[in-house]
Amino acid sequence: MPSSSSASPPTGWPDAPPFDLVPTDRASVAAADHEARNWTFDKPGPVRVGSRDHMVMFARMLLETHNPYKPRVLDWPKLDPEAHARLTSLPIWDIAVQTEGRASLRVLDYAATITDPLLHEAMVMDGNEEARHKKVLSNLVEAYGVVLEPEPEYKGFRDVEWGWMRTGYSECIDSFFAFGLFEAARRSGYFPPDLVDTFEPVIQEEARHILFFANWAAWARAQQPWWRKPYFLAKTAAVWAVLIWDRLVMARDMGSASKDTNFTATSGSIGVTMSAAEMIDICLAEDRRRMAGYDPRLLRPNTVPFFIRLARRFMGKAKPAAEPVRA
Repeated sequence: MPSSSSASPPTGWPDAPPFDLVPTDRASVAAADHEARNWTFDKPGPVRVGSRDHMVMFARMLLETHNPYKPRVLDWPKLDPEAHARLTSLPIWDIAVQTEGRASLRVLDYAATITDPLLHEAMVMDGNEEARHKKVLSNLVEAYGVVLEPEPEYKGFRDVEWGWMRTGYSECIDSFFAFGLFEAARRSGYFPPDLVDTFEPVIQEEARHILFFANWAAWARAQQPWWRKPYFLAKTAAVWAVLIWDRLVMARDMGSASKDTNFTATSGSIGVTMSAAEMIDICLAEDRRRMAGYDPRLLRPNTVPFFIRLARRFMGKAKPAAEPVRA
């Protein structure tokens, strides 16, 4: 059962990160973006899942690929009236802001229980980046005049591991589809290129988060003593059951769905018209592309892609789409 947490959502940090300087010149920004997408563990050889090296690898990946952009200095482009109307009419902003606020609280609640200094630092980084996502979204809607509902009191869970797992697996589901929807919107021109470029670091940050979580989950599972493994697996199954139920409710009635889940906009809501097979192909391709630059010894979040690929086998051929050239 959820309860009010003793922790409070982080304030101030997203505008003043304490551990690095924010690049402003074009070359430094490009270098920071490249480092956020490409990382290799400096210890050669195989890394056993569940080992100390495994934990060091995925913790350092998150820490060393941090992109130090500051939400308050993101350059939100001026939109023409049509693009402005499209953006502000999307029915997702309240859910998006509140989702990130809850995610940050739940990650930091769990981080407070971690005794290993390196893993604790990485977990705090994750929670602070979730808070920064909330700040980015808040700044975006403020820049374009979207009026949000008053934010609720953010609540954690008595079982903070449950809250962390629920957040992590939820992001694995939603980020997979968000990758494809973001790319589909970019290809369609539904959002101006400048706006897409401005928001791009946030989308890539989600890729880092789910990569970190997938490796944490495998590492934590391997760390369990034999007598506790069934409990941990049952908890994992229960989290998935809750998340699947949440999304069935959301699919049934978007208007009355709980706001206690991460959101994924439908393709129709971003002005993209394509078959389910086309959308799935884009999601799978974008998932591979966004993960491609990280050390191959890191486990990929593969549950959602596995079932999506399975479903894709029963669909017809998608219309071939022109693949954009990427730098």
